[in-house]
Amino acid sequence: MDALQLLDLEAKHNIKDLVLKVNELITYINELPKAQQGSRDRGPSSQREMTDEDARRVMLGDLSDKSHKECCSVLGLSYGQIYSARKGFTFKPIYKEMNEALKLSKM
Repeated sequence: MDALQLLDLEAKHNIKDLVLKVNELITYINELPKAQQGSRDRGPSSQREMTDEDARRVMLGDLSDKSHKECCSVLGLSYGQIYSARKGFTFKPIYKEMNEALKLSKM
């Protein structure tokens, strides 16, 4: 595809001109490689439900110092599940345990 051209702001344009330009942009974006479209690789999709034991491992246990993506691959969970647990959106009692443990470790 050739370089995209700007519309002349001084010219009168009709709806058809604008629709053609929007379609040109959509086609251009869809043809970009995935890496240039701004999509992130968040790791594998979830293969199962997250359990309390998983949440404890991720927040307090052997996986607490690992990245979200590393936890995903070890546990077979999605990035969102790990993120939600660590931020306290899910597994709130375990999140509370984590915060209390952090307070005690700072004393």
